[in-house]
Amino acid sequence: MVVADLGCSSGPNTFLMLTEVLKTIGKQCQRLGVEPPEMLFFLNDLPGNDFNTLFQSINVFEESVRAEKDAMSVPHFIAGLPGSFYGRLFPSQSVHIFHSSYSLHWISQVPEGLENKGEHTPPNKGNLYIGKTSPPLVVKLYQDQFQRDFSVFLKSRFDELVPGGQIVLTFLGRNKVDIYNGEMSSVWGLVSESLNSMVLEGLVEEGTLDSFHPPVYAPSTEEAKAVINEQGLFQIINIEMFESNWDPYDDSDDDFVFDSIQSGANFATTIRSVLEPIIASHFGAAIVDELFTRFAMNAAKHLLKEKTKYAVLALCLKKKEQM
Repeated sequence: MVVADLGCSSGPNTFLMLTEVLKTIGKQCQRLGVEPPEMLFFLNDLPGNDFNTLFQSINVFEESVRAEKDAMSVPHFIAGLPGSFYGRLFPSQSVHIFHSSYSLHWISQVPEGLENKGEHTPPNKGNLYIGKTSPPLVVKLYQDQFQRDFSVFLKSRFDELVPGGQIVLTFLGRNKVDIYNGEMSSVWGLVSESLNSMVLEGLVEEGTLDSFHPPVYAPSTEEAKAVINEQGLFQIINIEMFESNWDPYDDSDDDFVFDSIQSGANFATTIRSVLEPIIASHFGAAIVDELFTRFAMNAAKHLLKEKTKYAVLALCLKKKEQM
């Protein structure tokens, strides 16, 4: 049985999905009194991912598996697979389950048309991603890029899945009707606020900021369903949107933040772990510490007024039978 994790990264959470799959299969096979199948896990990410660190972590993972009675009975093998999931990665009808966690909100490229050619004011001046002053053209460019990418993703997985194979996806989405006030817009708004303050102080060049366009898009449930239904390749088993606090250490359902300064710092640490590579690549590593110090302060001020959350889209899709 072949399972592929798309956008696996190289952190400690990479192996959580593998452990859960092994435990589930082990329990089910014990209940049925049958031998568990051999499992082959493919860990996929872009070629720039730290696969060396990932592979060095396998021994720790195997030790944890041996401690799980249900999981240890399932024979399994692990392989790495560099490449973009916006295209084919596997032979036809060779994979049983695809899994991807917090990756599909990264689109394949910056939407064409956002770049400033130096002839006029940048189309999204003053904003990163989609902000309250972004023109409708910018919104459409991001939406069109997401639709193209998600279509390519689904068609590629359809070709690679065995009949009846399934896809399980979680990625950042948008729960708010107002696209200019979406949850991801709030996050990038804080990044923009922090960078713009550094421009005013001469720490970042204005032109460098104007040329920075994050390749991200957070769709609504309706937008994701529209692409799936238009293609007609998958049956939607389940699709839902849930919320997650910005502060990873805050698991309360309260509508206020107990310690906005600490939560702002925790949030900044989380965001830095994700954004530091692209920030350092575009602006240089020298600004990173100052940027996220300011980000933490701006996040604390925001959380003092409003407890904003991530919107997370979760989907389970099943490959339709070909007629």
